[in-house]
Amino acid sequence: MKILLTGGAGFIGSCLLRMLNDSGIDDVVVVDNIASTRKWMYLSNKRYTEYIHKDSLWERLPELEALTHVIHMGACSNTAEENFDYLYYNNYEFSKKLFRYCTEHNTSLIYASSAATYGSGDKGFSDSNDINSLLPLNGYGYSKQMFDVWVERQSTQPKQCVGLKFFNVYGPNEYHKGSMASVVYHGYKQAIEQGSIKLFKSYNPRFADGAQLRDFVYVKDICKVIKFFIEHTDVSGLFNVGTGCAESFETLGISVFKALGLQSNIEYIPMPESLRGMYQYYTEASVYKLRKVGYEEPFHPLEQGVADYVCNYLDDGFKIW
Repeated sequence: MKILLTGGAGFIGSCLLRMLNDSGIDDVVVVDNIASTRKWMYLSNKRYTEYIHKDSLWERLPELEALTHVIHMGACSNTAEENFDYLYYNNYEFSKKLFRYCTEHNTSLIYASSAATYGSGDKGFSDSNDINSLLPLNGYGYSKQMFDVWVERQSTQPKQCVGLKFFNVYGPNEYHKGSMASVVYHGYKQAIEQGSIKLFKSYNPRFADGAQLRDFVYVKDICKVIKFFIEHTDVSGLFNVGTGCAESFETLGISVFKALGLQSNIEYIPMPESLRGMYQYYTEASVYKLRKVGYEEPFHPLEQGVADYVCNYLDDGFKIW
């Protein structure tokens, strides 16, 4: 097994590399754009064959020995990114090139899509529905939607092609993400530094402050799902990856305080104007399709996942997994 892992120094990618190593898989080529970030730290406790900057990938790709899997986690995941030309090239055109490579070389392709493709959710969150009818609320979601649709239209496919619509992922190794890090991460820092957690007020009369709902999924569960598809090359398709159980932001905040052994103290603050028109008030993955193809592992309930993340990583000096 020889794996090309894009985004391998990032959040989900580095966690996946941890799980691959723990499974005895070391023949992994990491592709990323570490630059002046501290993402190199996420690789420092891992085993891999080499690191390739994403801009050098296309010239280096012919030199690599036969790849069995391309796992494409690399992308700009900033939902507030306004440079659509950048999103178009980085998330869409780059992915198309990898798809064509996998098709030509009989290589499995597993790539990251996003629940952001579902937009407001007025058409539901089923991965069995027609994806052509979805209307994302931001450029990031649209760039992922474009690739999902493009893949579906290709008459020739790689021997395995799996797209994974990740819902709200949280967990270790997201420490570099700044404002795009999970609410668990920011909530922990606020609870420790300020004694309170700040959540956005609701601007939808159907949802009270803090009652906005998300399908929060622990990154360790994400890695288990990807490993399942690595091991089952006969399975292809577009799949949701979430717990299938939406929880409120208030519940998340309370879970952080509980993990710390502190009294809950949540404040509600105004949502920036720039976010109000693209804000999802409710997401919940339908995981029927994932279960139908044979994935049986349970997902961490929110309180359990938050406790593991807070106690074993955040409160342990932001430990790297």
